[in-house]
Amino acid sequence: MLLTLMKGKIHRAVVTGADLDYEGSIGIDRALMDAAGFLKNERVEIYNVSSGARFATYVIEEPSQSGAITLNGAAARLVQKGDHVIICAYAQMDEAEAKRFQPRVVLVDEQNRPKN
Repeated sequence: MLLTLMKGKIHRAVVTGADLDYEGSIGIDRALMDAAGFLKNERVEIYNVSSGARFATYVIEEPSQSGAITLNGAAARLVQKGDHVIICAYAQMDEAEAKRFQPRVVLVDEQNRPKN
């Protein structure tokens, strides 16, 4: 049996932009991607703390140390610049691995710089 666990998350990031005319995805600062263990094109769940909206998309890379968190395409309708979001990725693993696994949790400040 496989269990689905949170692999990593960026907690309370601030949305820096939304582009309805872009192809789609969430752009994440490369340094934050690395800290959370996210890969380019990986599926992530987005939880908008400001509005309660919950949706999924995939990750694209923004420049490292830019603090950029940008929602694109249809997802741009579910956020506004300045909204706080939680970005989570999940992974499947067997019970033995799940008991040993530690997710990467990145807490950020208002400029999307890691606090931990």
